[in-house]
Amino acid sequence: MALASLAIRWHDTALDLLDQRALPADTIWLRITNAREAAQAIRDMVVRGAPAIGITAGYGLAMEAQRLGDQASLAALAPAFEVLAASRPTAVNLFWALDRLREAAGDLAGTALVRRLSEQAESLHRDDLAANRRLGETGLALLPRQARIYTHCNTGALATGGHGTALGIIRSAWETGRLRSVYAGETRPWQQGARLTSWELMQDGIPVTLVADSCAAMLMAQGEVDVVIVGADRIAANGDTANKIGTYSLAVLARHHGIPFIVAAPESTLDPAMRDGAGIVIEQRPPEEVRQVAGHPCAPVDCPVYNPAFDVTPAALINAIVTESGIIRSPDPVAMAAHFARRAS
Repeated sequence: MALASLAIRWHDTALDLLDQRALPADTIWLRITNAREAAQAIRDMVVRGAPAIGITAGYGLAMEAQRLGDQASLAALAPAFEVLAASRPTAVNLFWALDRLREAAGDLAGTALVRRLSEQAESLHRDDLAANRRLGETGLALLPRQARIYTHCNTGALATGGHGTALGIIRSAWETGRLRSVYAGETRPWQQGARLTSWELMQDGIPVTLVADSCAAMLMAQGEVDVVIVGADRIAANGDTANKIGTYSLAVLARHHGIPFIVAAPESTLDPAMRDGAGIVIEQRPPEEVRQVAGHPCAPVDCPVYNPAFDVTPAALINAIVTESGIIRSPDPVAMAAHFARRAS
């Protein structure tokens, strides 16, 4: 079955990924045919966003099984699992997707395994889109009328199977007349807010204003922001949340100014096995990403760089976590445990 979203197109035996490094200037699609190419695309940020990474990994594994054909088995696929798992360490959706395919495989081998993994990869894609739409509708309950929303990084159709997480709430708010405007932080050093979020929202005719990351405090002080909504790459069992670098500082600013800070993420981003944020592995990116802008030097070539891709926002700074299953208000170990219990029942 051919499946397509804004950034991911599946053609039964091959995967096309929209190269998000080239947006918004150029629209370039890259053909992916095996697990190693899928892992490289994830690592190089051709595709990014926790749900989209998980979907891509699922298709990568399915293509590797197709390549093996009659020789396909979990043992033969072990190198593919390994290379995909190593592509980006922070986003739990990646590991969740691989575990889901491993569990679905059971004791199957050969063509039966090939068929099962392809079906499961497609199911991941469809399920994420459906979850995003439910999440978007659920999050509306937290918004004031004519909300002015500040968001960070990119959490839309480019980062998911479609519709989006934080941008999914924003899209649903626009569709129902509850949104006045959006402020998109540029999100250094990869500029996902500038290059991707502003582009996505403009494509949909949603009013967006791009701001420098350092502008957030002033906007809040001027009373221009009603709520901050961000996505997540991993949420620990106590509610601590890893997301794109710069998220933690936004949460601190929002708390100081009395502005609700909301995290939007699918259930697959919640990690009950991770006790708290201290245990989340934070990916360190190459120094050139900070020393350069669009390939052009902006700092001394040998200047030392600290370039974590993510930070961790303590649960105490989060007013609510929104998933497709409901809202976790004032997340803490007790509220999170209650949510996990409801999810299991």
